[in-house]
Amino acid sequence: MCALKKQVPLSVVKLGDGPFSGDEWERSFPSKSLEETLGPLRSCAVVTSAGALLNSGLGPEIGKHHGNHEHSVLTFNWPTLPDVLLMLCYCTKLVVLQWNKFFRSPDYKTGTLIVWDPAPYSKNLTQKPDFKFFKLYQQYRKLFPEQPFYILGPAFHWNLWDVIQDNSVPNIVPNPPSTGMQGIAVMMNLCEKVSVYEFLPSHRRTSLCHYYEKHRSWSCTVGSYHPMKFEKLLIGRINQGSDEDIAALGKVTLNGLSQEKCPEKCP
Repeated sequence: MCALKKQVPLSVVKLGDGPFSGDEWERSFPSKSLEETLGPLRSCAVVTSAGALLNSGLGPEIGKHHGNHEHSVLTFNWPTLPDVLLMLCYCTKLVVLQWNKFFRSPDYKTGTLIVWDPAPYSKNLTQKPDFKFFKLYQQYRKLFPEQPFYILGPAFHWNLWDVIQDNSVPNIVPNPPSTGMQGIAVMMNLCEKVSVYEFLPSHRRTSLCHYYEKHRSWSCTVGSYHPMKFEKLLIGRINQGSDEDIAALGKVTLNGLSQEKCPEKCP
């Protein structure tokens, strides 16, 4: 937890970072930081895209986190939870490949949007992005300037990868952490307490990849590109909840990083 707190502070791209300077970018980036936009958050939920959430009956449980500046819910890639949705997190691949849908659908026009780019390992902005997203971002911001929309800095997910590697025995292929793992780390930076649903699978574990589509593959649970096996082991280690919560609800309970009292040097 101290490594996460010290090595993975919340970081979004802002005016003046790397190549992002000049009047055009000044008009593109939100004027407020992500922390200022959301305000202090007490109880938060991270709702994964796991197929096990389909017909799970977890709506009332997740709904406990819906409300005002004290509560927030994070979902990923598909806005099918409008009653509890306050934030969305996407990979630039999804935004670019499904741009017309993302751009035109009213489903994406609520809440705070966050994207990240899966470029190769680099903690600075000189690395070219995998997907040509930045012009699309400027276009979106020009038409919808009131909607908070942020780009995670590459240092955020690669610092997170470093912590995952440091807490794993085998060497991990340097592919970026999953969107789910990054979303958990974002919320741990923003919230006092975080409940995560179906990141560690419950008794409803299924080969259905996502609750919003029909594709099936067990690799969606254990990972084939992202280091999901090692992400899950790390989340299991810092879970403050019970094994019964995981089995019944697919729920882990995490302390926010602001609550962690750390020595000057981690052990």
